[in-house]
Amino acid sequence: MSGRCGGPKKPPDDLTLPYPVLLVEEGLELRQIELGDAEELFMAVDANRGHLREWLPWLDGTNNVEDETSFIGATLEEYGKGDGALYAIRFDGELVGATSLNWIDWGNRGCGVGYWLSTEYTGRGIATRCCVRLMEHCFDDLGLHRFVLEAATENFPSRAIAERLGMRLEGITKDREWLYDHYVDAALYAITAPEWRARNQG
Repeated sequence: MSGRCGGPKKPPDDLTLPYPVLLVEEGLELRQIELGDAEELFMAVDANRGHLREWLPWLDGTNNVEDETSFIGATLEEYGKGDGALYAIRFDGELVGATSLNWIDWGNRGCGVGYWLSTEYTGRGIATRCCVRLMEHCFDDLGLHRFVLEAATENFPSRAIAERLGMRLEGITKDREWLYDHYVDAALYAITAPEWRARNQG
C-alpha cells in the first residue's frame, strides 16, 4: 500500500475524544496531564533521567519545567484535534509515570501506545494493567480497531508487556529510532479489537 497522497484524513464528525480519566483499579488511575502538572511531571522525569534515557529519545530536550510546560501544551493541542492523549499514571495519587496514545489514525481506526514508569514502580505489572485499560477504552469506547506497541528490539521488559497482552509480533523495523548517538531497531506488535475480545472472552 502506498502512503496518503490525496490529502488529509479528517477525524469523523462524531469523534469521541479519549476520556480524561480512566480508572485502572482502586488506587491506580490514568489522568490526563494538564499544564498545572508540569512541575510534578518534570520532577519525576528528572529523578529517573538515567533510567529513562536508556530507551527514550527525548530526555536531552527536557531540562526544566518550561520544557515540560511546552510539551504538555503541544499534547493538549493534539488532544483537542483527536490526534492523541497524554496521561499521568497515578498510584495512590502520586505521579509515577506516564502513558500516551502517541497517535490516533481515525481513517484506519488505529492507535499507538507509549509509556514509562519511575524506577521504583517497575516490575509490578503497573504498565501492563494500564495498557489493558487503554485497550479496553480504545476498543470499547472509541471504536478503534487496531492497537500498536513499538519497542526497541533489546528493550526486553517492554517487549514482554506486549507479549503478556497477547499482541502479535508483526516484524522488526531496521534503524527505527535515533537514540542520542545510534540507531535502534524496533519490534512492532499489534492486536485488533476482534483478537482482543476473543482472547478475553475465552
